Amino acid sequence: MRFIDRVKIRIESGAGGNGCVSFRREKHVPRGGPDGGDGGCGGDIIIQTDTSLSTLIDYRYKREYKASAGRPGKGSKMSGRDADPVILRVPPGTVIFDAQSSEIVADLTEGEVTVAKGGGGGNGNARFATASRQAPRIAGEGRAGEEKELILELKLIADAGIVGLPNSGKSTLISRISAARPKIADYPFTTLVPNLGVVRMGEFSSFVVADVPGLVEGAHKGTGLGHQFLRHVERTSVLLHLVGLAPTDEDPVEAYRTVRDELEAYAQGLAQKESIVALNKSDLVSDEERTSILKKFRDELGFEPYIISAATGEGLNEVVGKLYEMIKAIKD
Repeated sequence: MRFIDRVKIRIESGAGGNGCVSFRREKHVPRGGPDGGDGGCGGDIIIQTDTSLSTLIDYRYKREYKASAGRPGKGSKMSGRDADPVILRVPPGTVIFDAQSSEIVADLTEGEVTVAKGGGGGNGNARFATASRQAPRIAGEGRAGEEKELILELKLIADAGIVGLPNSGKSTLISRISAARPKIADYPFTTLVPNLGVVRMGEFSSFVVADVPGLVEGAHKGTGLGHQFLRHVERTSVLLHLVGLAPTDEDPVEAYRTVRDELEAYAQGLAQKESIVALNKSDLVSDEERTSILKKFRDELGFEPYIISAATGEGLNEVVGKLYEMIKAIKD
């Protein structure tokens, strides 16, 4: 299934029902007064989170949603029936924008929001009766519903996000530390959709990790998978910068700088998230090369990264434990 994380839809809430013009007609009551009832309210459009959903793919095939109108009023002061709301279900983490103004309508991590209110029903002629006008033959019309164009944008909710250049080993890593089974291959852009995995830390402890599409230079401008990657990093609590050490990978220090620069360019504060750096594919380099790379990180960046191998499992427990500690500290 293709991952869909941004769609444009058109919505229209229901119009209110018209009020009724009616007069009381009963046996032995020769001069019955007005008894027209009010019209019912039109249906609302409600967007509601659903934890069973993970994409917006349903809205790719159907993009227009219209609620029913309220029923008209009846005699004997009977109000028309209110129309049922139309409920649109979305994954938690969906941000709703007004397509015209680009303003955020709602940021749904849970619950629901009414995005278009149904029109009110018109008054029946019973409401227009006065001492000087005892037999009004007028009734109110139902008010129109609201028409809007909305943009739905999904931002995954995960505790930790794995960031790195294409082919740095993110998919292999998430498959080793969680039950997620993403597509894995030895070429760039294997990951075309975000993958979520639950990392178990004992019987009652766990955290959610996201393996999202790899970055390239210029991603903040939309190059490569661009914003499709970066928007999913915004909600994570911590970041794991994964850097590949294979002979075909970019220089490790430069690879880390590229990713960090893209995070800084995309959103203010994104690069300031709590993070750790792990050098992956340690099984493909010699001890001398490891020592040289670590020294370069210390000299140029002022810190020493973790050394891991997602293929052999080297160093994974230490990195996962550190991520859990950081997430727990933030949540506490």
